Amino acid sequence: MREFDKADHWNSAAERYEKAAHPYTARYVEAALALVPLTPECRVLDIAAGTGALALAAARTGARVLATDFSPGMVARIASKAVPNVEARVMDGQALDLPDAGFDAVFSIFGVFMFPNWRKGLAEMARVTRPGGYGVVAVWQDRGAGAFMLLGQLIRKLFTERDLSPMPEAMTILSSVNGFACELVKAGYRDPHIERVTRDFDLNMEMLDHPDGLFGPSPDWTSLDATQKDMIVSEVRRMAGGRPQLPIPSTALIGVARRG
Repeated sequence: MREFDKADHWNSAAERYEKAAHPYTARYVEAALALVPLTPECRVLDIAAGTGALALAAARTGARVLATDFSPGMVARIASKAVPNVEARVMDGQALDLPDAGFDAVFSIFGVFMFPNWRKGLAEMARVTRPGGYGVVAVWQDRGAGAFMLLGQLIRKLFTERDLSPMPEAMTILSSVNGFACELVKAGYRDPHIERVTRDFDLNMEMLDHPDGLFGPSPDWTSLDATQKDMIVSEVRRMAGGRPQLPIPSTALIGVARRG
């Protein structure tokens, strides 16, 4: 089983995720929320909520938000904020313990595409969206974002004879506009609209002091030998040119559709 399919992996990463990934993810949340007219009367569901970047932002509209994640550690981080109109519950996005058609808007920001059964995750989103309600999904384009995308680019540049590891099926399909739109329709939504949203991931150069922590989960990194890893680190430092942070433009596809 892949590490990110395990709740324990995310439990142990929750504190680090909240400090590093949450602020970056929040840069895409604003674009996702701009696609849906939320009001205080709306009921919102956030699936694979992480530490709550979308849920907390949606709550600021006055909407009532249920944030779900299969990781108790992530859910605990959301609950600790004690936001009155946000409820946080441990729940598997592939089998939501929720009634049909109960939400005006259902979001999954960089979540559902990581599910082992991602099509079931999309179908569950549609099932719990009321007729005429909105489904909003964000996925990464290319090979992800930030450090992992940069790693792939540098391996292609420095080691032209190497093949990169295959991407999961969901990223292969959903990283194209047409593929993404088709899957939303198959799941039970209609009139899909896909937008490209690019934001800079600011790579803190101090993280290169421990590159295994930065790139470690990637099979493209673990397959490199020590000399090759040193070459990657040196190239990143060269690109930064002495700056404390290296901006890495990263593009997401954000899809919005209506429940039929």
